[in-house]
Amino acid sequence: MHSDPDIPPLRWRVNRALPVLKLTGAALFVALGAAFADGDPVRLGIAALVALGLLGWGVRDLVAPVRLAADAGGVTVPRGFAGRRYIPWAEVEQISVDSRPRLGLRSETLEIDTGASIHLFSQYDLGAPPTDVAAVLESARPTSATGQSSDPSH
Repeated sequence: MHSDPDIPPLRWRVNRALPVLKLTGAALFVALGAAFADGDPVRLGIAALVALGLLGWGVRDLVAPVRLAADAGGVTVPRGFAGRRYIPWAEVEQISVDSRPRLGLRSETLEIDTGASIHLFSQYDLGAPPTDVAAVLESARPTSATGQSSDPSH
């Protein structure tokens, strides 16, 4: 599909509102911890740990907002906190969507299996439904990379 080098790669990123919510939550935990700790180091410590977790999670979304990219040669997935790993299509064994009920809601996860590793993406990572992203990836994937077509629905 994307054999033309002038076509930009496909990209899926974290929704722009999520880092703002995470950073606001971190600030809220700092404020609440200071206001309600009453000198208790345990309460203050718990509030600080939650705030640091949210801060790190929000900063990651700002530093590396693109979670998945694809082009004619393969896909790019996250590696570590803010790194990236390029995987040629020939190494992608399967693209599927795992759909499960959780807490009364249906949860979908996009799975990209290379045989040596599995890369998982939620709708929050992609900013789009995993089923839709799987369909786009399958259409972008050269059929010669696998010799067969994978079913994006699982």
